[in-house]
Amino acid sequence: MSTVSELASPLTLLPRAQSGDEHAMNHLLNHITPYVNRICRSITRDDAADATQEALLAIYRGLGQLREPVAFYGWVRAVTVREALRTAKRFGEEQTCGQVESQQQTNPLDAVHISDVLDRLSRAHRQVLTLRAYGLNEEEIAEVLALPVGTVRSRLFRARRRFQEAWQPSAA
Repeated sequence: MSTVSELASPLTLLPRAQSGDEHAMNHLLNHITPYVNRICRSITRDDAADATQEALLAIYRGLGQLREPVAFYGWVRAVTVREALRTAKRFGEEQTCGQVESQQQTNPLDAVHISDVLDRLSRAHRQVLTLRAYGLNEEEIAEVLALPVGTVRSRLFRARRRFQEAWQPSAA
């Protein structure tokens, strides 16, 4: 029987969880829950708990299909974004993708300013900027939002321009 300390690494937990070790699966899901919740909260706001639960369930169900352990966090991110967007659509969320949380921010007030600027953008512009901030490329964003890639590109272009225009007065 494995101990918790031996199961601490996601790369150690992953193959064990995929082979049916419930203990490893529980530890793996507990390990990623804060990451999943953070993504869901930025996309769904008030429905983050539901989105997190849906994402964790999808991760649990699909974990056996993941073949490359090094792709684990990217796969978790993609599943989480997909489930968060589904939850937002299901609950009719009007303010989808409202915040971008960055671990690289040095000034906590920047998060407030970014959130304020994002709130002033249209829902479509917030969506593409938030998904891009989470590392999705244009093709992935198009797939998640069920849009043509050209539409995503033009929305990203316009969204960046609107963000910069709205940010400039804040920076002064």
